[in-house]
Parts: sequence; C-alpha cells; structure tokens
Amino acid sequence: MYKNSLLIFSLVFLASCEVGPDYKRPKIDMPNLPDAKKETADFIADKWWNVFTDSTLNNLEELALKHNRDLKQAVANVQIAAALAGVAFADLLPSVGLSAKGDKNFASTQTRTYAPGTSRNSSDYLATAGISYEIDFFGKYRRANEAAGAELLSAKAAKEIVLLSVTSEVAKAYFQLRALDAKLAIVKRTLKTRQRTCDVYKSRFKNGYCTELDCLRVEAEKDSVNTVLLDLESALLKVETALSVLIGASPREMINRKTDTDLAIEKLRIPADVPGEIPSDILERRPDIMQAEGQLIAANARIGVAKAAYFPSLSLTGAFGFESKSLAKLFAGRSNMWNLGAGLSLPIFTGGKIKNLNRAAKADYAKMLAAYEKSIQTAFKETLDSLVANRKSREIVLSRTRQVNALKKGYRIAKKQKESGLIGLLDLLDVERGLLSAEMELVGALQNRLNAVVDLCKALGGGWNRPL
Repeated sequence: MYKNSLLIFSLVFLASCEVGPDYKRPKIDMPNLPDAKKETADFIADKWWNVFTDSTLNNLEELALKHNRDLKQAVANVQIAAALAGVAFADLLPSVGLSAKGDKNFASTQTRTYAPGTSRNSSDYLATAGISYEIDFFGKYRRANEAAGAELLSAKAAKEIVLLSVTSEVAKAYFQLRALDAKLAIVKRTLKTRQRTCDVYKSRFKNGYCTELDCLRVEAEKDSVNTVLLDLESALLKVETALSVLIGASPREMINRKTDTDLAIEKLRIPADVPGEIPSDILERRPDIMQAEGQLIAANARIGVAKAAYFPSLSLTGAFGFESKSLAKLFAGRSNMWNLGAGLSLPIFTGGKIKNLNRAAKADYAKMLAAYEKSIQTAFKETLDSLVANRKSREIVLSRTRQVNALKKGYRIAKKQKESGLIGLLDLLDVERGLLSAEMELVGALQNRLNAVVDLCKALGGGWNRPL
C-alpha cells in the first residue's frame, strides 16, 4: 500500500513539472502617468467616432464594421487561432476510439505454417475500444497549450488593430471628402470670377480698350484655376473609391455610390476637451502592445516545449473488445479480450536537432521581446505626437482663419482700387491668387485638425476592450 501511494505521488509530482521559464512581464522604465480615465473616456469608447456627432460618418463606420474585407480576414484569423488552441488543449487529454474489422483468408498449402488436413479457409472478426495517453511529465503539451492560448490572445488583439485601423481610415477618408468638397466650392467660385473677368477683357480687347497681353494674362489665370478644379475632381473620385473599398462596397456599388457631404467641413464638430497627457492605462489600451505581449508569452512557452524534447516520454495504451472466428459468436461470453501497454522513448542522438530547436526558441523569444519593447516605444511616440498635433492644429486653424479674413478684406479693397484705376489688373490678380491659396490652406488646416482627433483616438486604443 505504501509503495503504491509513493508511486502515485511520484507520478502526480512528475506530471506537475513543467520545464522552461514561467512568463513574467518584462520591466519597462515607465514614467509616472496621470489617471485620466474621465478625460479620455470619449476617445477610447467602443464607437470613438461618435465624438464627431456626424450621422453620415456613423453610417459609414457601421458599413465598414459589417463588410470590410480586411476585418473579415482578421476575424477568420481569430477563429483559426481559437481552433488551434482547441487542438493544443486536446493533446492534454486521452484519445479514445472504436475500431472493428473482419478478415477472411484462404491459406497457401506451400507455406510451413500450413498443417495438412486443416481447412485452408479461416475468418477473424475484431471489435475494440482503444485508449491512448501520453503522460505529460515535463509539461511539453501544457507549454504548447499555453503558447496556443497566447497566440489566440495575440490574434484577438491583431483583429482589434485592423478594426482600429479601418475605422480610422474611414474617418480620414470621409474628412478628406469634406475637405475636397470645400476646396471645390472655393475653386468653382474663383473660376466664375475669373470667367467673368475673362469675358470682360475679351470684350474690351475686341473693342480696342485693352491690349491682347492683358487679355491673355486673364485667360491664363482662368485656365490655371480650371486645372486646379480638374485635379480636385480627380482626387475626389479616388477618395470615393478608396472609401468604397473600406466599407466593403461591391464593384457595382463602387460605381454608383456617392457619399453625402452636404455639411460644410467647418461645421463638423470638434471635441472641445482633448486629453492633455498620456493616461496611465496606455499599455492596457493599445491592442498592438497586447498583440506583441501575446506573441512574447507564446515564444516563452515554446522554450519549454523545446526543452521538454530532451526528456523521455511515456505513452500508455489500452484496448478492450471482442474477437472471434465467427461473426455470430463475436459478442459471446468467451470472446472478450483486452490488452494494456506502455511505451517509453528517449532521444539519444538527433544530430543536434533538439539543441538547435532550443537555440531557435530562445532566439525567437529575444526577437519577440524586442518587438514588445518597440510596440511600447511606438505607443508613446504616437500618443505624444497626437497630443501635440491636436494642440498645434487648433492654433494653426485660428492663424489661417485670421489670414483668410485679412485677405478677404484686402481683396475687397483691391477690387475697389482696381475699379478706381489706382492699381492694375495684375495687382488685383495677385491679391485674388493669394486669397485662393489661403482659403485652400484653411480647409487643409480644418482637415488636419479633424485627422488629429482621429489619430488621438487611435493612439489611445479607441474601441479596444482588453480580453480578461
């Protein structure tokens, strides 16, 4: 009894052993960060784009969540990782199966095993239930299961990276459409002015009141603005098709659809309270960091898998069933049979294979550690950049607005001076050209301010809920 208890205890002890290092999160030299959960709540919400309160943007985002092909691939990758995690877990359990077979044989009389006078015909029927189990003494399968679980966590985080990237791209494409529409409106207005001026100067030249040079200059200015208009229209079509791909539109829908952009870009809502500092939970909020850590955990576990290859493996097999020469008597009382078996294997010489597998596993861990540390660096860089961009983009919009207002006032004065003969045509065109450029740059500044908010939401890990 004592010997049996000792044997059972030894088996349990060995089964609880796991070679290889247990995972510990690497220590990172982190600054003291503020607890800014309330300040960042709107920017890390599940649907972070609601901070802009734009129904058209909301509809586009919902379409992207349902139909974007990159996101569907990411979801499929999560399903694959979940299935592989199930496979790894199954290796920890016994394997049970049923089998049945029947043989009919006709023996040769020319063999030494044939006995004269016996029947050359023979039959054999077998039905068994078998079980096999490899005792995981050194944690090979438990480490593999740990690695598969970490890969699943990494795949889920990778899906969230794709989701955050897609929703960010949708928002930026939508804002670009709004900006292009605004620029088109400015250019079309300017083109009408240039066309009227061109018509006037053509009439004057025809009647001998101006030189051909003045007429050609005005016409050249009109064509210059018209070229800008054509470039904007081309850019608008490209953004429309890019947005169509993001929301998963079919080829037919790509041709027929057009985004509603009736609301002027300057009327789009900009969140008034933008976070001013990096929040303390930044490492938990970023899916790219969680993806990198999942890969690091998996690489750490695979070191244990590689180390376990040095140690022996013990397999247990067993079968219970029935065997008979007659199918009718297969399940008769004396047809029952059983067998038990055990197998032990230990690598002796593998030509350095196991040693090199261990070296590869350790190198893979070092690579994943560097990737994890780089992801943290990237997180801080992107967050700091987005915080600065938000502050500066607001200041730039104010500066551009003052510039446009000053140029509009100057243009009105220049028109009156031109009508009074105080300045020439070229002076007026210079002022008009400067106003056009400033108005276009203001629209670009408004777009950059919107994009800065999108980048901040992305940098803070908007929409990412860390799996427990």
